[in-house]
Amino acid sequence: WATQSTWGDWLLCLTHNNLSITPHLLFLLSNMADKRKDAPGSPDGHLKKSKGQENGHATDLDKLCINTIRCLGADMPFKAKSGHPGAPMGCAPMAHALWGYAMNYSPAHPEWINRDRFVLSNGHGCALQYGMLHLTGFDVSKDQLSKFRQLGSITPGHPECFVTPGIEVCTGPLGQGISNAVGLAMASHQMAETYNKGGHRVFDNYVYAICGDGCLQEGVSSESASLAGHLGLGRLIVLYDSNKISIDGNTDISFTEDVLARYRAYGWHTLEVEDGDSTHEHILAAVHAAKAVTDKPSIIKIKTTIGFGSKLQGTEKVHGAPLAEADLQAVKTAFGLNPTELFQVPADVQQWYGEKAKASNDKYAAWCVGYEGYKKQFPKEAAEIERRFGQKAIENFRELLPKFSPSDKADGTRSYSGKVLNALFHHMPELMGGSADLAESNKTDIHGAKDFQKGSYEGRYVRFGVREHGMASICNGLFAYGGFRPFAATFFNFITYAWGAVRLSALSRFGILYIATHDSIELGEDGPTHQPVETLALMRATPNFLTYRPGDGVETNGAYVGWMEHPSRPTLIALSRAAVPPVLEGTSIDGCMKGGYVTVDFAGTAGAKRIVLAGSGSDLQFCYEARNLILAEPSLQGKVDVRIVSMPCWDLFAEQSQEYRNSVLPCDATRLYVEAGSTFGWDKYFNVHVGMHSFGASAPKAHVQKLFGFTKHNVANKALEHAGLPLVAVPESEHAPHAAHHFTGHPLVKNVCMH
Repeated sequence: WATQSTWGDWLLCLTHNNLSITPHLLFLLSNMADKRKDAPGSPDGHLKKSKGQENGHATDLDKLCINTIRCLGADMPFKAKSGHPGAPMGCAPMAHALWGYAMNYSPAHPEWINRDRFVLSNGHGCALQYGMLHLTGFDVSKDQLSKFRQLGSITPGHPECFVTPGIEVCTGPLGQGISNAVGLAMASHQMAETYNKGGHRVFDNYVYAICGDGCLQEGVSSESASLAGHLGLGRLIVLYDSNKISIDGNTDISFTEDVLARYRAYGWHTLEVEDGDSTHEHILAAVHAAKAVTDKPSIIKIKTTIGFGSKLQGTEKVHGAPLAEADLQAVKTAFGLNPTELFQVPADVQQWYGEKAKASNDKYAAWCVGYEGYKKQFPKEAAEIERRFGQKAIENFRELLPKFSPSDKADGTRSYSGKVLNALFHHMPELMGGSADLAESNKTDIHGAKDFQKGSYEGRYVRFGVREHGMASICNGLFAYGGFRPFAATFFNFITYAWGAVRLSALSRFGILYIATHDSIELGEDGPTHQPVETLALMRATPNFLTYRPGDGVETNGAYVGWMEHPSRPTLIALSRAAVPPVLEGTSIDGCMKGGYVTVDFAGTAGAKRIVLAGSGSDLQFCYEARNLILAEPSLQGKVDVRIVSMPCWDLFAEQSQEYRNSVLPCDATRLYVEAGSTFGWDKYFNVHVGMHSFGASAPKAHVQKLFGFTKHNVANKALEHAGLPLVAVPESEHAPHAAHHFTGHPLVKNVCMH
């Protein structure tokens, strides 16, 4: 048992039999950990112990550390009169095992690229994480702990990665954190496979996550865990806080499955710790066992008591409400602390964690020495690593974009997007992602790309399977790792399947690319279940989010440029299946960067009424067709002047000056906007709308467009009517189909265009 090989063999035996960690087994594991040398992920080759710790048994100092963590976790909600003390009090032994023993990090250098990543998936228990950041020397002061959940503090009510040093991802919506952890682990494997060479281990970090029962009930965690098992992500270790309590009461009322059996079916390595309350050593032994299994992710079920020490322990009452003052004081007394002192850290605890912080910073310094050697041996790779983690785009990337010509064959903007993606992929090592089982439809197949799979972690194309929500959450993890610009593709209608994670992309300032094809009712025969009409409004209403709907190949290039130049804003590109011209008159990349711009201007006809025809995506061509129709009408000669405005990105247009916006959309003109989506919010800029007020319909594209008024004649006449000008004659071929009479009586169809 003293050798590394037999240690690994013995742990594999443990793995295959899915044994629980018992005190006797702990004794054996701890002694073997002491004797093994240079085990993967354990730089000093052995399990460190507190002063006086013998034979794998925790010392009084370890217990004092754990109880201090518990009380800090209870003090924060008590002081704030708001928060969740139960999880921090129950998870304290886990936190001590990870932050005190297992994890590699550097408080002085929180952005160290080879740090172990930690995710608190049950983010409501963030008082636990803030307490650990304080104890281990991160820039989270005791004063900040006292300002928990207060305006302007760095200790918000749920973890926010852009607020608090040491926080990797924004968590709180359950299931997101463990799914982010899958993305973080994928990033770790990919970086290691790409850059570790010449005996240098630039990347050898692990990803640890704590999650609760609620996280494992959410569907997104199942999607991500299934993929993680398929990929064999051995760098991922999840600690499952099994306290059997949710807000409504005991989990027996709704959650009685065998979680570990489910995860074994996913392909995970599973372990169970029977007593997660008393000490940390059983947990630590399980973590070491998990690290020895390199071809599977690990989940450790740890049985804990929520709110351990409180008179309300083991009940839902301690989940989301601060402890009463008397209860809190009784807890502190039982744990050997001053019952009246808030945020107390005994000197011995402070010294112990201070030594841990110093040792952690020393590990960073040792890594830096090795990295300097790597830079000398592999300067090109080192420069690339530093560029990627500095979020710097590749040089002259605009020159890589495909050149579109008016003479090219018309195609869907999804196809133009595929050409751009292929043009960039092999020049951007940070570009990693894939489709939710729709690669051919999304046009995200990359020529010559290698799949990211178990056994080929150097690949960058991810086969996400039919897992939209998991895909988006995993991409958040990829971005959070650093050095990646992930992309995720699906039908636009299904982006709302992924919405919980997409929203967090925007909140977290993660510059992920969402490729969303089949973006409107022009999808036709698939019908309203697949025709997104409300989704653009949702995207545009989301802060820190860029939504592009390009009208041709040039604007598709522009949408990618916009994404590249905004690394802290997620970007969605809504793309058509229907063919549009590769180059429309006047379109430009620079115009796209302003969100809305003039493509064809007024002729300057004196005394003529001015009409602005604006649109986006595949509907923009109706503006060109309607303009030609109006200008060709003899009865309108000299009476009307028409400008065309493309609006590929409302978000960027709103950020331009008022002067610029008024110059593009003059207030004294008739301003019509056409788009096969909800008209919600259009009144801000436009006084005539051709849009959707209902769900779509199942029929060939041309019939659906006629039914809902998306024709050049209807666009022209809507504008002319508002301007008080004569209408153009509508040919029989553009009349709404006979079925419109049926649809006008449908309770969900209210905007059928009856000419």
